[in-house]
Amino acid sequence: MSNTPMAASPLTRAVLEIDEYASGLGWDQPARLFALVDTARLRTQEPGLATQLGLDNSPEETALTPIEQEEIPAGKPLDEFLGTIAWPDAVVGCALTVERLMLPPSAETSVPEGLGEAQLAKWVAEHPDRQEVRMTVAVLRDGARESALRLREKDSPTEVLTGSDLVPGLAEALAATFAE
Repeated sequence: MSNTPMAASPLTRAVLEIDEYASGLGWDQPARLFALVDTARLRTQEPGLATQLGLDNSPEETALTPIEQEEIPAGKPLDEFLGTIAWPDAVVGCALTVERLMLPPSAETSVPEGLGEAQLAKWVAEHPDRQEVRMTVAVLRDGARESALRLREKDSPTEVLTGSDLVPGLAEALAATFAE
C-alpha cells in the first residue's frame, strides 16, 4: 500500500503518509489538520478505534498514526485557527497539509513594493513563474519537525522533497499548539 521508505524516522514516515493521502485527494483542496498519536499506545488504550483505523493487526510499520481532524473553518486565517487548538495528552504531535503558490527566488526581486496582502496574493497568482506546492508539515511535542513539499507540476511520490526546516514559519505555528 505505502511506498514510504522504512529507514525513515517515524515522523518522516507519518509526513510522507499524509502527503500520499493528500495526493490521492487531488489538488485544489482545503488545508487539513492531523493529530499524530503513538500507534502502540492507541492499540492499547483505544482498541476499538485502532480496529476502525485498520491498525489492530498491521505490523509495527509506523510508530505514529495520523488522524484527520475536523475541517478547518473556511475564511478563518490559518494562524488564527491554530491559535485556538489545545491537544489532549494522547496526541504526541500534529501535522498540517496546505497548498500554496510559490515563486522561485529569482522572481522575488521583481515583487512590487507597497502591496497589501490581497494585492500581493493576486500578483503572485498571476506571475508566469509561480508554482503550486503542497506542503505537509509535522511537529512533535518534543520539538522534532519534518516537512514534505510536492510541486503540482512534478506530482509524483519520487519528486517529494523532505526536510525538517523547509517551512519554518508553519512549523513554529504548529509547535505553538503544544505550548502550555
